[in-house]
Amino acid sequence: MSTTQAPSTQFTVRELAALVGGTVHGAADTVITSLNRIEYAQQGELTFLSNEKYAKFLELTKASCVLISASFNEVPKDGRTYIVTDDAYRSFVLIMQRFFPPVSMERSSRHASAIIHPTATIAPTAAIGPGCVIGENCIIGDDVQLYANVVLYANVSVGNGTVMHANVVCCNGVRIGQRNVIHAGAVIGSDGFGFLENPDGSYEKVPQVGIVITGDDVEIGANTTIDRAAVGATRIGNGVKLDNLVQIGHNVEIGENTAIASQAGVAGSAKLGKRMRVAGQVGIIGHITIGDDVVIFPQSGVSKALAGPGHYFGSPAKEHATALRMEAALRQLPTLLQEFRELQRQLEELKRA
Repeated sequence: MSTTQAPSTQFTVRELAALVGGTVHGAADTVITSLNRIEYAQQGELTFLSNEKYAKFLELTKASCVLISASFNEVPKDGRTYIVTDDAYRSFVLIMQRFFPPVSMERSSRHASAIIHPTATIAPTAAIGPGCVIGENCIIGDDVQLYANVVLYANVSVGNGTVMHANVVCCNGVRIGQRNVIHAGAVIGSDGFGFLENPDGSYEKVPQVGIVITGDDVEIGANTTIDRAAVGATRIGNGVKLDNLVQIGHNVEIGENTAIASQAGVAGSAKLGKRMRVAGQVGIIGHITIGDDVVIFPQSGVSKALAGPGHYFGSPAKEHATALRMEAALRQLPTLLQEFRELQRQLEELKRA
């Protein structure tokens, strides 16, 4: 089985400007063969400048063309070719997508080492890699790509256009939406952490008999885990983006277009709103509700419900401005303590006088 890599590609500045709706200043026929960061770009390459703190690199870069945001006062008069757009970084991303389309498996391929249950239904256009195991009654949609050693337990469904990278595991009954991207080693639908403590301190396992349902256009990072519900469903909304090493507990619900960064954990039955931004190493306690458009800063601990929109920081998480004032006050404590002790000393001297 083979994979296909994007062929060597080149575009003129005029073509790239048309792609992003930009205006060319300079030589529109300049040929661009690759992309690079502004510090390292060489002749024949395109780079971008969207933050003024990187403007110092304009004198150093050897890029043949620079994407620049219209917010800059004027286009530099240095003889270089520029493309002016509303948002240089967004335009750079669009051009990256054109230069580097995703690596993909050969359509309709089936590796001989794959084990496919006879009751599974697989679309003719799906690609199944080496060592894959597809359980009974699974349903695999059009243009699905399963890389090496993907394991689908019984009754899993995978929507059209979804890509699962090597060693992904989907446990019983998981339902994956359309155009999902699930990176290597992710485990979807493992048992939730449910145990009943006995009087003697031992534990009884609470059966985890629910499922996981992901929406469309979801991306799940490497080695991320999403637990099946105890009953019902753990639900990941449309457009959700989960980084590597994220833990989602049983019966969690995540609203559409929410993004969660690496090493964050969401405990069971928490409900997260739409368009949330959760930074790295955030912990969210179970059985709480967080509103739409909430931003939680790194290493925060969320122990109670948060109404959106808003920015929160700290452990326990507090409104961001309040948390910063508290942090500033804490930094003053050593000085305040020293001043307090000096006042105590002076008071004692007055008493002895």
